[in-house]
Order: sequence, then structure tokens, then C-alpha cells
Amino acid sequence: MPKKTNIPRAELHVHLGSAVAPAILWSIAHRQGIKLPSKNYWDFENMITMTGSEKNKNLDEMHFNFFEWTELIQSSPEAIQEAVTSVFGGGYRKSNIVVHELRLNPMFRNRSGERDLDHIIMSAIWGMERAVLEYPQVKAGLILMMDRMLTLKQNKIIVEKAIKYKTQGIVGIDVGGPERKSFSIKKIVPLFKKARKAGLGLTIHTGEVGKIEELRFVVRNIVPERIGHGIACTRDPKLMKEIVEKNITLETCPTSNLRNSAVKNLADLKRIYKNLLKYQVKFTINTDGPEMYRTNVFKEQEFLRKAKILNKKQIAQCNKWAFEATFIK
Repeated sequence: MPKKTNIPRAELHVHLGSAVAPAILWSIAHRQGIKLPSKNYWDFENMITMTGSEKNKNLDEMHFNFFEWTELIQSSPEAIQEAVTSVFGGGYRKSNIVVHELRLNPMFRNRSGERDLDHIIMSAIWGMERAVLEYPQVKAGLILMMDRMLTLKQNKIIVEKAIKYKTQGIVGIDVGGPERKSFSIKKIVPLFKKARKAGLGLTIHTGEVGKIEELRFVVRNIVPERIGHGIACTRDPKLMKEIVEKNITLETCPTSNLRNSAVKNLADLKRIYKNLLKYQVKFTINTDGPEMYRTNVFKEQEFLRKAKILNKKQIAQCNKWAFEATFIK
């Protein structure tokens, strides 16, 4: 292992839909007989990855341009097991990730009810167990995600499944997805309370894009251990102070935020991290999706260092916070 990458690292924010190598997805798709838009592998790789100056206008564009394909390909017990195994193994080989949390929404992989949800979840768990067997240095955990595009009933089922499999590697619960008028964070507060009572960790996608009100509500009324992204707090000093007081850790994803237009440019990114440091907000450095954004945790840390946004000492502190904030016991 190259000396620069041999430092033990933790990744707490990565989605299965954006973390599997294109070549593996290509192979799975063909084994399952999924008709792809092109018979040329390179067209497929370009379709599900982003490089250079490519940007999505918003999270909806990201979801429908990328995740619809990757989640479709992963929608079988066999596929999800192979996909999960590949993510944990790849993280260890490329960035020496020894504490690795992976999140997924099982309902986006059961073909609208055609596949049994328990089979999907159990296959993800088996994939994780296989990875840990191959790489015993790695501590791994799965986070099940609710979504703003699902109904309250569907989200309730996801929480129930997370609790059911808590002793088998499900370590937390989350909610993600683009903003929807039909969705209210207030209505799922009881679901988070139920998950917490059962011993699951809470992390919530909020404060990445859109209005800051939802982020304020989450901090004041749910108080999760962690927040996915949460960068909108840097516009409100009072809110940052509340986050510090409640010991909430932010899961930041720099390249992802730039690619999905959550952050305008490098200057905006510098402002965000400068404010987080100024108000002593704990934060971790993550990829969100290493394969989709052609990155890894080591590259994200190097990107922030070379851009003079964080120095080596600050990056080491972020890594320490990640080990402290993990839901993996």
C-alpha cells in the first residue's frame, strides 16, 4: 500500500447506488438481462459517472440521470450481495477504510414490490459479511434509508426492517431524496424516535440544498447524532452553535456538493469549511459516491489539502471525529 494511503480511515457517508464500480454493474446488468441504453461499455460508464466540470443542476437530475440505472441493476438479492461486497473491499484497498458505513434504500431495489424486501436486506447483510471475511481489518455497517419520495407507510416499513435486523449489521436509519411538497419531516419524527429507542443511530440528509428551515427543525426537534451534509448551517451562526451544543457531527462530501450544485464553486466551498472551523462544528470528510464521482476518501482529503481549505492537522482531526461518530459498535 502506498505510504500516503496507509493511514487508517473511516467513511460514514456513502450510497450503494453511487459506490459500485461501473465494470461490476455492467457485468451484473448483463447477467440479469437488463436492457441498457447502449451496447458499448464506455457509453455506460460515461452515463453513470461524473468527471471534470460535469454538474447536475439539482438532486432530482442526479437521481433520475444516475440512480435510476444503478438502483435498477442492483435490484435482486444476487446483485445487491455482490454490489455491497465490492464497496467495502474497494474502500479498504483504495483508501485503507477500516470503519465503513454504507447506506441504501431497500425499497428502491425490490422492483416496486416484485422482490421480497427481507431478501434484499438479508442479501445486503450477507454481502457485508463476505467483505469482512475477506478483509478482517474492516468494521462494516449498513444504514437503511427512508426517502422523501416514499409514502409515510413505506418509510415506516423501512424503519421496522432496520429494527428487525439491528443485531445483524444494520446500524442506523436515514432519510434522503430530493425535496417534495408531499413530504414533511415533522410526520416522520415518531419513526426516528422509534429507531432511536431500538438502539439505532440517527443520521438525516438535510441542509444540503433548499431551505434552511428543515435543518433547524432537525437540530432542535430530532437531534440526530449526525447530519448528512448540513452545510446550510454555515449561513446561520446561531444554528452552528446549536449543532455544537448538541454534539452533532456533519458528514460533509465536498466533490459531491460541487457536482450536484449544492456548492457554487471552490470559493463557496472554502467559505463553508472556514465557518465550520470558526464555530468548531465537528465534521467528517466523505465521498457520497466514490464511483459516481470518480473519487475516494484519500482523494477527497488531498483535494481539500491542495486547495488550501484544510491543512494536514485539520484533516487528521476530521478522521478522528469520524472514528468517534460511527454507529458501528
